[in-house]
Amino acid sequence: MSTAEGDESIMDNHITRVPLEIDAITATAEGGQDASVMMLNLNRYTVAAGYPNGDEYQTYMAQLEDSVGRVGGKVLWRTPVAGQPVGCEHDGVDEILAVWYPSHASFLQLREEPGSAEMYRLRQVCVANAVIHRCPCDRFLLQP
Repeated sequence: MSTAEGDESIMDNHITRVPLEIDAITATAEGGQDASVMMLNLNRYTVAAGYPNGDEYQTYMAQLEDSVGRVGGKVLWRTPVAGQPVGCEHDGVDEILAVWYPSHASFLQLREEPGSAEMYRLRQVCVANAVIHRCPCDRFLLQP
């Protein structure tokens, strides 16, 4: 379901952080009750990414795994989306990733990690739309 060339309604990258949510994550990280967290990423890729076999996409995934690993996290799994039986067409995604972090602080650290600049650059190239859901790890086995 990669973005079609010329479809201006979804060509702008929608990967903007939500300030109130980042504030909540920061409060958790600084509040003395920080705990591991799983970020469930729902990604729709650009044509430039060449998902799933393109060089840009493959390089982005390698950079993502390296960057997440440097802050102590791990990509638990990735899966392509085969269809969308419920929802609007604009809600469609190409892939879902489960990314575990040992703490909310480590998730925030990812942006500051010196080696992650290339990962964020590739994200701009590859990801047309991303929705990331923050999930607690204490209810299910959501840890490596």
